[in-house]
Amino acid sequence: MKDPVAAFHGLLDDERLAASSAEALVEGQRARRLTFGERPLCVAIRPQLLTRRRYEQAVSAAEGVAAALASLERAVLEDADLRAELGLETEEERLAMADPGFKFSSPSVRLDSFFADEVRFVEYNAESPAGMAYSDNLTAVFARLPVMKAFRKLFRGRFIPTRRRQLRAMLHAFKQWGGSATPVIGIIDWEGLPTAPEFEMFKAFFEEAGIKTVICDPRALEFRRGKLYAQGAAVNLVYRRVLTSELLARGDGTRALREAYMAGAVCVVNSFRAKLLHKKMSLALLSDDRYQRLYTPAQRTAIQRHIPWTRRVRPELAEEIARRRETLVLKPNDEYGGKGVVLGWTVDQAEWESAIDVATTQSYVVQEAVEIPRVPFPVALDGIRYLDLAVDLDPYLFNGRAGGFMTRVSAAALLNVTAGAGSVVPTFVIEGPA
Repeated sequence: MKDPVAAFHGLLDDERLAASSAEALVEGQRARRLTFGERPLCVAIRPQLLTRRRYEQAVSAAEGVAAALASLERAVLEDADLRAELGLETEEERLAMADPGFKFSSPSVRLDSFFADEVRFVEYNAESPAGMAYSDNLTAVFARLPVMKAFRKLFRGRFIPTRRRQLRAMLHAFKQWGGSATPVIGIIDWEGLPTAPEFEMFKAFFEEAGIKTVICDPRALEFRRGKLYAQGAAVNLVYRRVLTSELLARGDGTRALREAYMAGAVCVVNSFRAKLLHKKMSLALLSDDRYQRLYTPAQRTAIQRHIPWTRRVRPELAEEIARRRETLVLKPNDEYGGKGVVLGWTVDQAEWESAIDVATTQSYVVQEAVEIPRVPFPVALDGIRYLDLAVDLDPYLFNGRAGGFMTRVSAAALLNVTAGAGSVVPTFVIEGPA
């Protein structure tokens, strides 16, 4: 089979096709409000192209690690000493220990990986995996690009939608929770966020499925007479986009959601139990041999293949961390969007040791660096230019089963759209020649 990437790039040699495709990318994103703040979501004009074999490798890796994480969650729920390793705040733990009312504490998750020769997972987004509606709408834009239409005459393949799986997982949790009434969804996060367009996309999608939906700031929620109210409407199914740590930081102003949850008055997806494994320490509890008894042989194999060496930063590790600057990453135990992450090879020794000083007095993990693939991507900026971009591959899982990806590309080593680096691109799985 001809190399799909080379074939796609070859199509862009046609200047007219390239120009019309670049224009369609800009206009399609504008029409669908595909922005993060003021920036377009995507400037790369090629999707991530996955062969069927690599797709199956990614799915197998994600489901194997997800099974190990499920075993870990069961263990930390039963073992207070093990739970203490996660570094939970008192209120986080109280919320996490409450029964959410459904089987999977995180019906939808995202595992962030780099896939060079092997899939290596570096982050676990258990609380509120973002990007699904963005990716589905971006897929619709890409499907209409002239170059994509020409490519599909050469190769058979498919994009994998995720919004439908998200809704299905939410409704399944709602049914398990005991939702016999008609669901009314509240999408809950802070007002004025750069991700606001995605909330609107989800609202439209849920309402197309016949489910009344409101978007509400958690500070505007009211819990009265056993019901949770958002914008004056009683909601019984919360699509929780707000993170627990941010919710708790606002104190009593966000009490309504927590009280409704603890009273069992509302189904919250993902549940507050998700916080247990959302902590980056969860990967340390996977990779540390002291805990291998928690996992089945198959799960241990998945961990060894797909989880890099990760440890809680302790003073006794400081010298080793300092010595291994070129191959290590420091990460806060409970942050997102790349905040506080220090890549050892991008700073000098003095900066690295200063970061270690911070990490040993706060809650941090240290992780072995993994190979970051860098591949040529055509970028639509003043015509078509080819840039060597770092690329990740982030599978979504719904009730433990893989279903779609978020892929980001960036000139920077830290791939994070929230941090201002990079583009999201859709993922296209190639089944064979047309």
